[in-house]
Amino acid sequence: MHQITDMVQSQVIASIKKPEDIDKAIHSQANITFLLIGDLMSTGDYIKRLKQAGKKIFLHMDFIDGLANSHSALRFIAEKWKPDGIITTKSGLIKSAREEGLMTIQRIFLIDHSGLDKGIEIAHKCNPDAIEVLPGIMPVIIDKLTQKTHLPIISGGLISTKQDILQGLRAGALAISTGNPKLWNLDL
Repeated sequence: MHQITDMVQSQVIASIKKPEDIDKAIHSQANITFLLIGDLMSTGDYIKRLKQAGKKIFLHMDFIDGLANSHSALRFIAEKWKPDGIITTKSGLIKSAREEGLMTIQRIFLIDHSGLDKGIEIAHKCNPDAIEVLPGIMPVIIDKLTQKTHLPIISGGLISTKQDILQGLRAGALAISTGNPKLWNLDL
């Protein structure tokens, strides 16, 4: 199985939040996409289109309408839709996703120091391929995270400028996810 660090060609990840952004992601420099939209009827088509364009796809389990957070849902995703991996806030899904051959990203929302410590503890127990931390405009916290874990850090949330991206990368993030299509073509 690939490591996520081997997948990253562009350090900007296209975080797709609207159907009309699928084509923007397809034509962007971002080689990794986070799919945060869809339902049981549309998601398979979105994944197919992104794969045909050579994009790596991580499906956010918590945002797909009609999809249960269960092992059988993960088996369906792995066998029928075939994304490269999943993103989830639910650490219990990480093990099931790995059993189905999917790469995993544990999404963590940081609101205080105890959240930081708890997030790292949870991530080390479920051992995802990477951690996505939100909000992403916290270079000091990103630096602390890279010192506390061996897991690659992806930073996202509230990223609105090239400067936000560069600060996160300088702090040690592997890549930055953003829902702003204007930032998907930075040469990083």
